[in-house]
Amino acid sequence: MALDVGLWLQDVVAMQKCSFFSLGMAAIAVSLASPDDLSAQGNSSQPPAHTAPFPNLGTGETRDEFVDSLALSPQLQRDMSPRELLEQRRRLSRSLDVLQPQRPGVVDAYVVTIAFDSDPVFAREARVAGDVLSQRYDGAGRTLTLAGPDGQRDDLPRGSIESLLVSLGHIAEVMDTDEDVLVLYTTSHGSKWGLAYHYGDSGYGIFSPARLKVALEELGIVRRILVISACYSGVFVPAMASADTAILTAAASERNSFGCEPQNDWTFYGDAMINRAMRQPVPLSEVASEVNRTIAEWESGRRLLASLPQTSIGAGVSDWLPALEARMPQVATAPVGRPAVGE
Repeated sequence: MALDVGLWLQDVVAMQKCSFFSLGMAAIAVSLASPDDLSAQGNSSQPPAHTAPFPNLGTGETRDEFVDSLALSPQLQRDMSPRELLEQRRRLSRSLDVLQPQRPGVVDAYVVTIAFDSDPVFAREARVAGDVLSQRYDGAGRTLTLAGPDGQRDDLPRGSIESLLVSLGHIAEVMDTDEDVLVLYTTSHGSKWGLAYHYGDSGYGIFSPARLKVALEELGIVRRILVISACYSGVFVPAMASADTAILTAAASERNSFGCEPQNDWTFYGDAMINRAMRQPVPLSEVASEVNRTIAEWESGRRLLASLPQTSIGAGVSDWLPALEARMPQVATAPVGRPAVGE
């Protein structure tokens, strides 16, 4: 028996709200573009547009079965050419092959930044986040960015559920899981079930908190700094919180975050967290406090419903985070790109 649409439609609508909004903004941008702008959209650095509805990826005969199936992080790929698939595999292999092995006796950070959605704001954000977090946590040679075209460049492996899981598996083999730290930054649209993977009209998926939890446990990656930028990203906190986990999210589990319009360089949270606070030589706890103040100010000034960013820093984090933060650059760097909000 097929699942009754009425059991899950309201949840699907909630998940699609951000994606449909960005689809509409992309359409507006195209309608206002000059002929030169439209011509430029044909080059390979332009991301594919979202023109089709996000499909139902869940299965089951009841709503509970449907929700349980989404926790398994389904991923759908369609209409991708063999050459495109081969090129993405080669890009990922090259990027993983150059990651340097851990240094015995040193708390190394392995930095991964990923844009799960092809709206170019996420690719732009993930690229700069890789640079900022690599500098902050001494991650040169141990940093990986997974992001599609951003309007100017298309030279990285794309972000997807599969590419992230493969990357985490490789990193677990080259790091010392008893000593080193995973620093993961994700940016995308979100839902109450997790992060939305959405590449044009060819890639779809839901990356759930349960799947991330199981993956990291299976790989033995215990020490981690997780920064999750998306609507509803607070859903990751209960699943991922642990003694050796610092997790920071852009929103509470029932709240939207803002700034994800495709033409932006930054989301609100990415700008506040990565482009501003993480550039400062201050401890992570102070970063979190500064981000919360900045976001609250921006949202209240625009009369937006507060996103309520979440922070959970486990008691064991203090055993290893100071060693990383001791190597932070002691001079702040300047923000780049257009601010997420007018100044």
